[in-house]
Amino acid sequence: MFDLAIKSNKTVTPQGVRPALVLLKNGQIADVAPPDTAVDCPVIDAHDLALLPGVIDPHVHINEPGRTDWEGFDTATKAALAGGLTTLVDMPLNSSPVTTSVANFEAKLQATHNQLHTNCGFWGGIVPGNAAEVEGLIARGVLGFKAFLTHSGIDEFPNATEADLRQVMPILARHQLPLLVHCELTTDDAEWKKHDQRSYQNYLASRPKSWEDEAVALMIRLCEEYNCPTHIVHLSSANSIAPLAAAKAKGLPLTVETGQHYLFFTAEEIKEGQTQFKCAPPIREKANNDQLWAALQEGIIDFVATDHSPAPPALKQIETGDFTTAWGGIASLQLALPVLWTAAQPRGATVQDLAKWLSTNPAKLIGQAHKKGKIAKGYDADLVVVDLEKSFRVSEDLIQHKHKVSPYLGRELRGVVEQTFLKGQLVYQRPTFTHLNQGEILTR
Repeated sequence: MFDLAIKSNKTVTPQGVRPALVLLKNGQIADVAPPDTAVDCPVIDAHDLALLPGVIDPHVHINEPGRTDWEGFDTATKAALAGGLTTLVDMPLNSSPVTTSVANFEAKLQATHNQLHTNCGFWGGIVPGNAAEVEGLIARGVLGFKAFLTHSGIDEFPNATEADLRQVMPILARHQLPLLVHCELTTDDAEWKKHDQRSYQNYLASRPKSWEDEAVALMIRLCEEYNCPTHIVHLSSANSIAPLAAAKAKGLPLTVETGQHYLFFTAEEIKEGQTQFKCAPPIREKANNDQLWAALQEGIIDFVATDHSPAPPALKQIETGDFTTAWGGIASLQLALPVLWTAAQPRGATVQDLAKWLSTNPAKLIGQAHKKGKIAKGYDADLVVVDLEKSFRVSEDLIQHKHKVSPYLGRELRGVVEQTFLKGQLVYQRPTFTHLNQGEILTR
């Protein structure tokens, strides 16, 4: 006896897209059967809507505890469900305290109580002076560690030096846990703030590709020296694609992500004062972003993650349009799937590519590839039903994030999430949350 069956003519499996009846029991996929299989359990028929593995986003700033006026576990994980996301991994900042010690991690775990509507894992943080905390954080269950090579925007989370990384990479190599790195090696950027403060082109010029390229080169060297799993977050500079490809060809334990916003937007379209587009590294020119697309389609870039980093509208300087003081972060968690599909489909990408970039490959980074990210027997029944042909316009009333500021407002996107399943239970039926507080904390 199965608990539930989901039928779809477009079931995305590792063997291809095919009609199938996905049988669920005890929160897992018990079998992927032919669509005409007789079963003695309720059947949800999605007809021609696509059935995909739930989206996994390993780059999310949930900001709780301490900055719940920015976001929080409740709003972030509700937004995730509405977007077909079933697993998030929370960054060690911008919460307060930051996740750089076992005590701080315990405070974050406490904050999740009765607020997790998706599964959620956690990255620990690497900052100057906390190397002694690394083993304890690993024992407590973090999935890996994040470091910045430039100022993070949060004084509580200072950037790590090469010496700091050399202290921790042997530890992470021994445990085979990834080190995630924000790759910008910055110089004094005070000069640009004296010029047109509303100019996006001025902001773009203030964070050149060379900063990113030098940082990526450093991490390739350290990755090779220590054989430490190393993950480059939100790659935006196409200049770094060739050295990353060469490093991966040598067999280094190196993975790469980019963000939806680097693939969807271009610098040329961002107008004066549109601080909702500000992020770091910045959204670059079309020619650069076309190369990011090629690298993604060739497998040099492994997957796409939102880097959801919301802030109150006042911090985004929406009224003044001042790029020099606006918070650098883009709110997009709920829109991860439709944004990528809208941009990817005209480039010849398939729904199988979508599953690979949003589920299968992220599952590998977070150590969950044995049970998440695929529609296959024995995997967790975290699933999403999507109408890939239907379009919608992004509006404030649609967005479940705490704050509605987003560069995607007003955009028409393709790919409407109709249903989300977590552990085999229907938790979202557009536009209603049917079961909340079903999320689990993920540990290694």
